[in-house]
Amino acid sequence: MKLLLTGATGLVGNNVLRALLAHGRHEVRVLARNASDKSLAGLDVEIAPGDVRDAPAVLQAAAGCDAIIHSAGVVQLGWSKLAEHRAINVDGTRHMLAAAQANSARLVHISTVDTLGVSGQEVPQTEESPRANKVPCTYVVTKSEAEALVDKAAAVVDAVVIHPGFMLGPWDWKPSSGRMLVTVVEQFTPFAPIGGGSVCDVRDVAEGIIAATERAPRGRHYILAGHNIPYFDLWKQMAAVSGGRPPIMRAGPLMRIIGGQFGDLRRRLTGREGDVNTAGVALSSQWHYYSSERAAQELGYQVRPLEASLRDAWQWLVEHGYTRAAARGA
Repeated sequence: MKLLLTGATGLVGNNVLRALLAHGRHEVRVLARNASDKSLAGLDVEIAPGDVRDAPAVLQAAAGCDAIIHSAGVVQLGWSKLAEHRAINVDGTRHMLAAAQANSARLVHISTVDTLGVSGQEVPQTEESPRANKVPCTYVVTKSEAEALVDKAAAVVDAVVIHPGFMLGPWDWKPSSGRMLVTVVEQFTPFAPIGGGSVCDVRDVAEGIIAATERAPRGRHYILAGHNIPYFDLWKQMAAVSGGRPPIMRAGPLMRIIGGQFGDLRRRLTGREGDVNTAGVALSSQWHYYSSERAAQELGYQVRPLEASLRDAWQWLVEHGYTRAAARGA
Protein backbone atom coordinates (compact mmCIF):
# COMPACT_ATOMS: atom_id res chain seq x y z
CA MET A 1 0.00 0.00 0.00
CA LYS A 2 1.24 3.48 -0.86
CA LEU A 3 0.42 6.04 1.83
CA LEU A 4 0.43 9.82 2.00
CA LEU A 5 0.95 11.19 5.51
CA THR A 6 0.27 14.78 6.52
CA GLY A 7 1.44 16.38 9.75
CA ALA A 8 4.60 14.27 9.78
CA THR A 9 6.54 16.91 11.73
CA GLY A 10 4.03 16.94 14.60
CA LEU A 11 3.66 14.67 17.60
CA VAL A 12 1.12 12.26 16.12
CA GLY A 13 2.39 12.32 12.55
CA ASN A 14 6.05 11.87 13.44
CA ASN A 15 5.25 8.84 15.59
CA VAL A 16 3.02 7.38 12.85
CA LEU A 17 5.80 7.93 10.32
CA ARG A 18 8.42 6.21 12.46
CA ALA A 19 6.09 3.30 13.19
CA LEU A 20 5.28 2.88 9.48
CA LEU A 21 8.97 2.87 8.57
CA ALA A 22 9.72 0.38 11.34
CA HIS A 23 6.99 -1.98 10.11
CA GLY A 24 8.18 -1.76 6.51
CA ARG A 25 4.85 -2.91 5.11
CA HIS A 26 3.97 0.25 3.17
CA GLU A 27 5.53 2.82 0.89
CA VAL A 28 5.29 6.20 2.61
CA ARG A 29 5.22 9.73 1.22
CA VAL A 30 4.85 12.78 3.46
CA LEU A 31 3.45 16.20 2.64
CA ALA A 32 5.76 18.73 4.28
CA ARG A 33 6.28 22.48 4.05
CA ASN A 34 9.94 22.11 4.95
CA ALA A 35 11.82 19.05 3.69
CA SER A 36 14.78 19.90 5.93
CA ASP A 37 12.73 19.94 9.15
CA LYS A 38 14.74 18.32 11.94
CA SER A 39 11.92 15.91 12.74
CA LEU A 40 12.44 14.25 9.34
CA ALA A 41 16.24 14.09 9.50
CA GLY A 42 17.67 10.66 8.81
CA LEU A 43 14.33 9.11 7.83
CA ASP A 44 14.17 7.24 4.54
CA VAL A 45 10.94 8.70 3.24
CA GLU A 46 9.71 10.42 0.10
CA ILE A 47 8.85 14.07 0.73
CA ALA A 48 6.27 15.93 -1.33
CA PRO A 49 6.64 19.69 -0.77
CA GLY A 50 3.40 21.44 0.01
CA ASP A 51 0.85 22.69 2.50
CA VAL A 52 -2.59 21.30 3.31
CA ARG A 53 -4.04 24.71 2.47
CA ASP A 54 -2.79 24.37 -1.13
CA ALA A 55 -5.31 22.20 -2.97
CA PRO A 56 -3.18 21.60 -6.12
CA ALA A 57 -0.17 20.61 -3.99
CA VAL A 58 -2.33 18.16 -2.03
CA LEU A 59 -3.65 16.58 -5.23
CA GLN A 60 -0.16 16.21 -6.61
CA ALA A 61 1.15 14.69 -3.36
CA ALA A 62 -1.70 12.18 -3.21
CA ALA A 63 -1.32 10.99 -6.80
CA GLY A 64 -1.07 7.20 -6.92
CA CYS A 65 -1.68 6.73 -3.19
CA ASP A 66 -3.96 4.02 -1.82
CA ALA A 67 -4.53 5.76 1.51
CA ILE A 68 -4.07 9.14 3.17
CA ILE A 69 -3.42 9.54 6.89
CA HIS A 70 -4.36 13.13 7.63
CA SER A 71 -2.86 14.20 10.94
CA ALA A 72 -1.96 17.80 10.08
CA GLY A 73 -3.70 20.45 12.13
CA VAL A 74 -3.30 23.46 14.35
CA VAL A 75 -4.08 23.30 18.08
CA GLN A 76 -4.71 26.32 20.27
CA LEU A 77 -7.10 26.15 23.19
CA GLY A 78 -8.39 29.71 23.08
CA TRP A 79 -10.69 32.10 21.24
CA SER A 80 -8.37 33.66 18.66
CA LYS A 81 -7.10 32.85 15.16
CA LEU A 82 -10.35 31.36 13.90
CA ALA A 83 -9.49 32.10 10.26
CA GLU A 84 -6.12 30.34 10.55
CA HIS A 85 -7.68 27.33 12.24
CA ARG A 86 -10.38 27.09 9.56
CA ALA A 87 -7.83 27.35 6.75
CA ILE A 88 -5.74 24.48 8.17
CA ASN A 89 -8.20 22.28 10.05
CA VAL A 90 -11.26 22.66 7.83
CA ASP A 91 -10.05 23.65 4.35
CA GLY A 92 -7.08 21.30 4.70
CA THR A 93 -9.47 18.43 5.41
CA ARG A 94 -11.62 19.44 2.45
CA HIS A 95 -8.56 19.24 0.21
CA MET A 96 -7.69 15.80 1.60
CA LEU A 97 -11.20 14.54 0.90
CA ALA A 98 -10.95 15.74 -2.70
CA ALA A 99 -7.56 14.06 -3.09
CA ALA A 100 -8.85 10.81 -1.60
CA GLN A 101 -11.85 10.82 -3.93
CA ALA A 102 -9.68 11.56 -6.96
CA ASN A 103 -7.43 8.59 -6.19
CA SER A 104 -10.10 6.23 -4.83
CA ALA A 105 -7.99 6.22 -1.68
CA ARG A 106 -8.90 5.57 1.94
CA LEU A 107 -8.77 8.65 4.19
CA VAL A 108 -7.87 8.19 7.86
CA HIS A 109 -8.80 11.49 9.44
CA ILE A 110 -7.15 12.27 12.77
CA SER A 111 -9.71 14.21 14.78
CA THR A 112 -9.75 14.51 18.58
CA VAL A 113 -11.81 13.50 21.60
CA ASP A 114 -12.58 17.21 21.87
CA THR A 115 -15.21 16.79 19.15
CA LEU A 116 -17.02 14.30 21.37
CA GLY A 117 -19.19 14.92 24.41
CA VAL A 118 -18.02 15.72 27.93
CA SER A 119 -18.30 12.88 30.41
CA GLY A 120 -19.07 12.78 34.05
CA GLN A 121 -16.29 11.57 36.30
CA GLU A 122 -17.87 8.13 36.56
CA VAL A 123 -19.12 7.56 32.99
CA PRO A 124 -16.55 7.51 30.16
CA GLN A 125 -17.93 8.61 26.82
CA THR A 126 -17.98 6.39 23.73
CA GLU A 127 -18.11 7.08 20.00
CA GLU A 128 -21.92 6.98 20.22
CA SER A 129 -22.40 9.24 23.26
CA PRO A 130 -24.25 12.55 22.76
CA ARG A 131 -21.94 15.32 21.64
CA ALA A 132 -22.67 18.07 24.08
CA ASN A 133 -21.17 20.58 26.52
CA LYS A 134 -17.70 21.00 24.98
CA VAL A 135 -16.35 24.54 25.21
CA PRO A 136 -16.82 26.14 21.74
CA CYS A 137 -13.27 27.47 21.44
CA THR A 138 -11.51 27.86 18.11
CA TYR A 139 -9.94 24.41 18.14
CA VAL A 140 -13.09 22.52 19.12
CA VAL A 141 -15.23 24.40 16.59
CA THR A 142 -12.89 23.88 13.63
CA LYS A 143 -12.07 20.25 14.38
CA SER A 144 -15.81 19.58 14.66
CA GLU A 145 -16.40 21.30 11.32
CA ALA A 146 -13.63 19.25 9.71
CA GLU A 147 -15.03 16.01 11.09
CA ALA A 148 -18.49 16.91 9.81
CA LEU A 149 -17.01 17.26 6.31
CA VAL A 150 -15.56 13.76 6.56
CA ASP A 151 -18.83 12.24 7.74
CA LYS A 152 -20.77 14.05 5.01
CA ALA A 153 -18.42 12.69 2.34
CA ALA A 154 -18.88 9.09 3.50
CA ALA A 155 -20.95 8.24 0.43
CA VAL A 156 -18.07 8.96 -1.94
CA VAL A 157 -14.92 8.61 0.20
CA ASP A 158 -13.72 5.55 2.12
CA ALA A 159 -13.04 7.39 5.38
CA VAL A 160 -12.25 6.44 8.97
CA VAL A 161 -12.14 8.93 11.86
CA ILE A 162 -9.74 8.66 14.81
CA HIS A 163 -10.30 10.44 18.15
CA PRO A 164 -7.02 10.49 20.13
CA GLY A 165 -6.99 11.41 23.81
CA PHE A 166 -4.34 13.52 25.54
CA MET A 167 -1.12 12.10 24.14
CA LEU A 168 2.33 12.01 25.67
CA GLY A 169 5.50 10.41 24.40
CA PRO A 170 8.67 10.88 22.38
CA TRP A 171 9.22 12.75 19.10
CA ASP A 172 7.33 15.81 20.36
CA TRP A 173 9.34 18.29 18.34
CA LYS A 174 7.15 21.38 18.74
CA PRO A 175 6.59 20.46 21.63
CA SER A 176 2.81 20.13 22.06
CA SER A 177 1.58 18.10 25.03
CA GLY A 178 5.17 17.92 26.24
CA ARG A 179 4.89 21.62 26.97
CA MET A 180 2.48 20.81 29.81
CA LEU A 181 4.96 18.33 31.25
CA VAL A 182 7.81 20.85 31.16
CA THR A 183 5.61 23.59 32.63
CA VAL A 184 4.36 21.43 35.50
CA VAL A 185 7.89 20.32 36.33
CA GLU A 186 9.89 23.50 35.83
CA GLN A 187 7.41 26.26 36.60
CA PHE A 188 6.06 25.00 39.90
CA THR A 189 2.30 25.47 39.90
CA PRO A 190 0.75 24.68 43.28
CA PHE A 191 -2.82 24.65 41.96
CA ALA A 192 -3.93 22.01 39.46
CA PRO A 193 -7.06 22.09 37.26
CA ILE A 194 -10.17 20.55 38.77
CA GLY A 195 -11.13 18.33 35.82
CA GLY A 196 -9.63 15.23 34.31
CA GLY A 197 -8.55 13.73 31.00
CA SER A 198 -7.88 10.49 29.18
CA VAL A 199 -4.12 10.17 28.87
CA CYS A 200 -2.46 7.88 26.36
CA ASP A 201 0.90 7.15 24.78
CA VAL A 202 1.32 8.59 21.29
CA ARG A 203 3.16 5.42 20.23
CA ASP A 204 0.07 3.34 21.06
CA VAL A 205 -2.09 5.82 19.18
CA ALA A 206 0.22 5.55 16.16
CA GLU A 207 -0.19 1.77 16.12
CA GLY A 208 -3.95 2.18 16.37
CA ILE A 209 -3.95 4.58 13.43
CA ILE A 210 -1.96 2.14 11.31
CA ALA A 211 -4.34 -0.69 12.24
CA ALA A 212 -7.32 1.49 11.28
CA THR A 213 -5.67 2.30 7.95
CA GLU A 214 -5.21 -1.38 7.18
CA ARG A 215 -8.46 -2.93 8.35
CA ALA A 216 -11.11 -0.61 9.84
CA PRO A 217 -14.58 -0.73 8.29
CA ARG A 218 -15.52 2.24 6.14
CA GLY A 219 -17.14 5.11 8.03
CA ARG A 220 -16.07 3.87 11.46
CA HIS A 221 -15.07 6.20 14.32
CA TYR A 222 -12.52 5.09 16.93
CA ILE A 223 -11.52 6.59 20.26
CA LEU A 224 -7.82 6.01 20.95
CA ALA A 225 -7.59 7.24 24.53
CA GLY A 226 -6.23 5.71 27.70
CA HIS A 227 -6.00 6.30 31.43
CA ASN A 228 -8.90 8.38 32.77
CA ILE A 229 -7.31 10.44 35.52
CA PRO A 230 -7.90 13.75 37.35
CA TYR A 231 -5.44 16.43 36.26
CA PHE A 232 -4.39 16.84 39.90
CA ASP A 233 -3.25 13.22 40.01
CA LEU A 234 -1.69 13.46 36.56
CA TRP A 235 0.38 16.48 37.58
CA LYS A 236 1.53 14.64 40.70
CA GLN A 237 2.70 11.73 38.57
CA MET A 238 4.45 14.13 36.20
CA ALA A 239 6.35 15.57 39.14
CA ALA A 240 7.20 12.09 40.42
CA VAL A 241 8.85 10.86 37.20
CA SER A 242 10.84 14.07 36.73
CA GLY A 243 11.82 14.95 40.28
CA GLY A 244 9.68 18.09 40.25
CA ARG A 245 7.43 19.51 42.96
CA PRO A 246 3.85 18.20 42.92
CA PRO A 247 0.80 20.48 43.07
CA ILE A 248 -0.71 21.18 46.46
CA MET A 249 -4.41 21.39 45.66
CA ARG A 250 -6.99 21.93 42.95
CA ALA A 251 -7.63 25.50 41.83
CA GLY A 252 -10.70 27.08 43.42
CA PRO A 253 -13.48 28.96 41.57
CA LEU A 254 -12.09 32.45 42.23
CA MET A 255 -8.61 31.46 41.08
CA ARG A 256 -10.00 29.98 37.86
CA ILE A 257 -12.03 33.09 37.12
CA ILE A 258 -9.14 35.46 37.79
CA GLY A 259 -6.66 33.37 35.77
CA GLY A 260 -8.94 33.01 32.76
CA GLN A 261 -10.02 36.64 32.70
CA PHE A 262 -6.42 37.84 33.06
CA GLY A 263 -5.44 35.73 30.05
CA ASP A 264 -8.29 37.16 27.98
CA LEU A 265 -7.36 40.71 28.98
CA ARG A 266 -3.78 40.09 27.94
CA ARG A 267 -4.96 38.90 24.52
CA ARG A 268 -7.06 42.04 24.03
CA LEU A 269 -4.17 44.30 25.03
CA THR A 270 -1.32 42.55 23.22
CA GLY A 271 -3.00 40.55 20.48
CA ARG A 272 -1.27 37.40 21.75
CA GLU A 273 -3.17 34.59 23.44
CA GLY A 274 -1.35 32.47 25.99
CA ASP A 275 -2.18 29.01 27.29
CA VAL A 276 -4.17 30.44 30.22
CA ASN A 277 -7.47 31.95 29.07
CA THR A 278 -11.15 31.41 29.77
CA ALA A 279 -11.42 28.70 27.09
CA GLY A 280 -8.50 26.70 28.46
CA VAL A 281 -9.65 27.13 32.04
CA ALA A 282 -13.17 25.96 31.14
CA LEU A 283 -11.87 22.91 29.25
CA SER A 284 -9.54 21.93 32.10
CA SER A 285 -12.47 22.12 34.53
CA GLN A 286 -14.39 19.41 32.66
CA TRP A 287 -14.10 15.62 32.78
CA HIS A 288 -12.79 14.33 29.46
CA TYR A 289 -13.07 10.61 30.18
CA TYR A 290 -13.40 8.19 27.27
CA SER A 291 -13.63 4.49 26.52
CA SER A 292 -11.36 2.88 23.92
CA GLU A 293 -13.19 -0.46 24.06
CA ARG A 294 -14.22 -0.39 20.39
CA ALA A 295 -10.63 0.20 19.26
CA ALA A 296 -9.36 -2.51 21.59
CA GLN A 297 -11.81 -5.06 20.19
CA GLU A 298 -11.62 -4.16 16.50
CA LEU A 299 -8.08 -2.83 16.09
CA GLY A 300 -6.18 -4.54 18.89
CA TYR A 301 -5.50 -1.15 20.49
CA GLN A 302 -3.49 -1.40 23.71
CA VAL A 303 -2.59 1.17 26.35
CA ARG A 304 0.74 0.93 28.15
CA PRO A 305 1.20 1.96 31.81
CA LEU A 306 0.94 5.69 32.39
CA GLU A 307 4.20 5.84 34.31
CA ALA A 308 6.08 4.43 31.32
CA SER A 309 4.59 7.06 28.99
CA LEU A 310 5.41 9.89 31.37
CA ARG A 311 8.94 8.64 31.96
CA ASP A 312 9.69 8.20 28.26
CA ALA A 313 8.19 11.57 27.35
CA TRP A 314 10.24 13.36 30.00
CA GLN A 315 13.43 11.55 29.04
CA TRP A 316 12.98 12.47 25.37
CA LEU A 317 12.44 16.13 26.26
CA VAL A 318 15.58 16.10 28.40
CA GLU A 319 17.69 14.38 25.77
CA HIS A 320 16.61 16.85 23.07
CA GLY A 321 17.22 20.00 25.07
CA TYR A 322 13.69 21.12 25.91
CA THR A 323 14.23 21.31 29.67
CA ARG A 324 16.45 23.00 32.20
CA ALA A 325 17.55 19.51 33.20
CA ALA A 326 19.06 19.18 29.72
CA ALA A 327 21.03 22.40 30.24
CA ARG A 328 22.40 20.99 33.50
CA GLY A 329 23.44 17.83 31.74
CA ALA A 330 21.01 15.65 33.68
